[in-house]
Amino acid sequence: MATKGYKLLCLENPLLDIQAFGNDALLEKYGLKANDAILADPEKHLDLYEDLLNNYDAKLIAGGAAQNTARGAQYRLPANSVVYLGGAGDDKYSAILRDACKQAGLRVEYRVDPKIPTGRCGVVITGHNRSMCTDLGAANHYDLEHLKRPDIWALVEEAEAYYIGGYHFTVCPPAIMELANQAASKNKPFILSLSAPFIPQFFKEPLDASAPYWDYVIGNETEAAAYAESHELGTQDVKEIAKKLANLPKANSQRKRVAIITQGTEPTLVAVQGEDVVKEVPVHEIPKEKINDTNGAGDAFAGGFCAGIVSGKSLDESVDMGQWLARLSIQELGPSYPFPQQTYQRQ
Repeated sequence: MATKGYKLLCLENPLLDIQAFGNDALLEKYGLKANDAILADPEKHLDLYEDLLNNYDAKLIAGGAAQNTARGAQYRLPANSVVYLGGAGDDKYSAILRDACKQAGLRVEYRVDPKIPTGRCGVVITGHNRSMCTDLGAANHYDLEHLKRPDIWALVEEAEAYYIGGYHFTVCPPAIMELANQAASKNKPFILSLSAPFIPQFFKEPLDASAPYWDYVIGNETEAAAYAESHELGTQDVKEIAKKLANLPKANSQRKRVAIITQGTEPTLVAVQGEDVVKEVPVHEIPKEKINDTNGAGDAFAGGFCAGIVSGKSLDESVDMGQWLARLSIQELGPSYPFPQQTYQRQ
């Protein structure tokens, strides 16, 4: 099997997003918060998905945070540049995911579980907020054996950079660490997204085990605050948190760590290991009436940023590319990108 050309390898949890516009009453019914991401509680949340489909005109969209990022990076890169790994079922929802990724030009190599259904994420949109509730399904059964399979490991060795979605810390930390060690030993960029506040809160140990290998760590201001609280950093100042993230102990001394904190319409913060000044990168806003859906905006930012990094762009241009792609994504429904494909222009 030819593997040449896949520059970026992404790992996380492929999910089918069941997305609908809801209201405060729906959030209250299932104990959800307006701008949050949680794992489903079998006793509280499993009726949510049918509720959305039957009563709220839900749309089915290929999701999973890092899969969104992988599609975004491929959107910006030449054909056959990105491959995505994760666990899925052998069902119609998996077929929907595969078709969506094929249309985006993204190669997927799922660990297929014939007995467990494809994971799903209920996404409730209220205003410009989104609440995500995930039932991982087959995504929760990804394993190191799949990553080490000869044909998959060949893709790992070919890749020039690795992107890990933080949600995978709930699934298979050994696979994350295998990629982390590969990145450090071969001096390849290892890019990690904090993904959600509950990751640093409740999966602190595996997150911290991976921290020395981060070359780039990406989060938003809420995730940064959760990290600061769970690690007792003694500050809620986002700039200070970014600096502390950038200056954590590091395994690969050939690369300075970069911490990036997005803040919605507020400036994106960029902290570089050993540098005292945290750079503020203004976000180029668009009129509110053009904002369709902010679900996946952070994933889109990561996709554009990763595309810049694997293309050899500067840090400044890679951040700008991330903002550009996020700006396109929020004008679409769900974590999507416009077609015909738009041409990147530095903002």
